[in-house]
Amino acid sequence: MTVHPSLQPYIDAWTHSIEAISELVTPLTEGEWSRPTDLPGWSVRDVVSHIIGVECEMLGDPRPIHTLPRDLFHVRTDFARRMELQVDVRRHHTGPEMTAELEYTVIRRARSLRNETRSPETVLRGPLGEERSLQFLLRQRAFDVWVHEQDLRRALNAPGNLDSPGAQITRDLLLLALPKVVAKDAGAPAGSSVVVDVGGPVEFMRTVRVDAQGVGTVDASVPLGPAVTLSMDWEVYMRLACGRVRPAAVAEQIKIDGDRALADSILGNFAITP
Repeated sequence: MTVHPSLQPYIDAWTHSIEAISELVTPLTEGEWSRPTDLPGWSVRDVVSHIIGVECEMLGDPRPIHTLPRDLFHVRTDFARRMELQVDVRRHHTGPEMTAELEYTVIRRARSLRNETRSPETVLRGPLGEERSLQFLLRQRAFDVWVHEQDLRRALNAPGNLDSPGAQITRDLLLLALPKVVAKDAGAPAGSSVVVDVGGPVEFMRTVRVDAQGVGTVDASVPLGPAVTLSMDWEVYMRLACGRVRPAAVAEQIKIDGDRALADSILGNFAITP
């Protein structure tokens, strides 16, 4: 095996999710390819186009030469424009064209990953043009592909894989962002603590503690008298943290104990994806 052991979990999770996506979309009718997802302006076809486009860029393929239409209401930032290019260029592709390109891209990418010999710290240019380590990029791909698998499953009413390897990587990545959400973005006061209790397919309980300098850290111990305790299901947590749903839409699925104003501020800043 040529892949560094620390990279293998990310490759395995990516493989699991990308193969699940391929299996999910292969039998779709043309109408099902056009179903809307939780992502504004993006259909099932668009989500798959995005996945194909990013994986092609990870392989070093040149970005398409394409001019975006001016009437795309959901494209408001430079980041959104960059992401939309790979999507819009495939917007009129048929279902068979989409599945064929997805299959070919997965074959190429899987072969590339099997032959990966670089160290995890190797600095590469990512699909957004930024320089990141190989380990960071592979972790992000595992996260992104699993989250998009769930986008597709919700759009197609085909739930599953909420506890897959990609889900575990997503949990860990989202937890890395939790101290900033609570301490900086939501403004939890110094000396306070916030407990997040998540049940369902992926269960965990974590405490964010804010020190005297207002810096947050996260651990697995449970404090006495936290300022806020938020309890919810894993899918609700993931959808909130990935910006797929607003807190008001799932308010009945979240139990709040403690300071309501602080809880509302935390939930209002919960999304960490663009």
